[in-house]
Amino acid sequence: MSEKGEQIIFRSQEVPRVPGVYVYRNSGGEVIYVGKARNLRSRMSSYFRPSGALRSDPRRRALIHSIASYEIFPVESEQEALLLESQFIKQYNPRYNVDLRDDKRFLHVCVDMAETFPRLQTVRIRREDRRIYFGPFPWATALRTTIRFLEVRYGLRSCKVAEPNSDTKTHCLEDVIRDCTCPCLGKITPEEYNERLEKVMSILRGECVELVAELEEKMRRQSAELDFEGAASTRDMIGNLKSVLEPTRRFVNQTISRRSLPSNFDGMSALQAALGMSKPPEVIECFDMSNISGVLAVGSMVCFRNGRPSTGDYRRYRIRSESAHDDTEYMREVLTRRYSRLLRTEQPLPDLIVLDGGAGQLRVACEVFAELGMPHVTLIGLAERHEHIIWPDRKEEQELPRDNPGLKLLQALRDEAHRFANSYHRTLRNRRIADSLLSDVPGIGETRSRQLLKQFGSVKNIAKLTPEELAEQAKGIGLETAKRIIEYLSFHI
Repeated sequence: MSEKGEQIIFRSQEVPRVPGVYVYRNSGGEVIYVGKARNLRSRMSSYFRPSGALRSDPRRRALIHSIASYEIFPVESEQEALLLESQFIKQYNPRYNVDLRDDKRFLHVCVDMAETFPRLQTVRIRREDRRIYFGPFPWATALRTTIRFLEVRYGLRSCKVAEPNSDTKTHCLEDVIRDCTCPCLGKITPEEYNERLEKVMSILRGECVELVAELEEKMRRQSAELDFEGAASTRDMIGNLKSVLEPTRRFVNQTISRRSLPSNFDGMSALQAALGMSKPPEVIECFDMSNISGVLAVGSMVCFRNGRPSTGDYRRYRIRSESAHDDTEYMREVLTRRYSRLLRTEQPLPDLIVLDGGAGQLRVACEVFAELGMPHVTLIGLAERHEHIIWPDRKEEQELPRDNPGLKLLQALRDEAHRFANSYHRTLRNRRIADSLLSDVPGIGETRSRQLLKQFGSVKNIAKLTPEELAEQAKGIGLETAKRIIEYLSFHI
């Protein structure tokens, strides 16, 4: 009803008979209720009839008398409606919704890329951390069955330890009963394991058409061979994949992306206001460093254009300076290399530069920009502990509300920069682990190992050779030694 107590006009003919979500607002524009429906017209009409079962409930009557306007969001299926309803309830926290506000959360699949051999985990809370999340998925049983299938199909580990090794493998039977590839024992290389993981993650993003077609062909073959039990099992797996992934794919690619456009603009506008900029920052670059005790130090730069990742502009840096010994010095090298190149080639500079760090990194950035004679660009740091904005020329940190769209955009930038840096660091670390295999070959010392790696580039390149080719191309390597090297690498790679 309006403020004068008049019933708002509901034109049922304007509401389609399709699945979707409806949102009710009060006279102040506040979202007060979010609901889903198999048939939007039928469901919403029940609220606006002069009499009906809904009006017998005092709480429902209070809701109906508070409705001043409504919005509808048609979707493709009930599953998508369920997902969108959950998203809106958590986003707006409507006063008349109680079921999904606190306790009912859909499952997500989480992958921690900081692990040496990442695995699939199910969680109910999507945190603002540095892990990769897929979902939400409304059907828990089908999701868990799908995860088990993908783990077996692609040989991913499912053990609970964060860093598996030969000791933890002692009591593990996953390779026997679940077809685990046992990366902890070196049965496949870290690079090969990550390739398998990438395939699974693409499927979780909804790219499952090829896999479903493969399973459908398998089901037809099983039926032709009269293996009806196997065909039924494959049919059920196809059903699980479709029910779990296809609605999610449409929801992610259509519903969320369509509604994320305003939030991206909101984030840019909020940053303009918070940072006192003359216009919204259309191009933002964010930097992060990654290393373990100074070993294999790397840096990353990610770029957002119009509030969205521009992956073609991402850059990664291997730290070259031998004198650099901490994150601030790594940051100095990376910023110097990045912006000296932009200035030298007369390329446009970003509107905003964000550093994952505090006062030390900002001080270094100011020194680098002064040395380069760089034009003014807004520069800030994002403190990881409290997620406050740090300015190079202010003592006080700037705190934004947790629900501020500008802060959420900064968090997305920081998390993406951290993920990109960790991914590069892990690649280098895995490459070093693989290259160290040469030193384990009997009769091959550190000096000879370095010579071979310098000549051939990597252990994988050496393993592709025949003993005869290796003996012919490598200086000081006889045929017997070459056979020993190739045999050893063939077993361990």
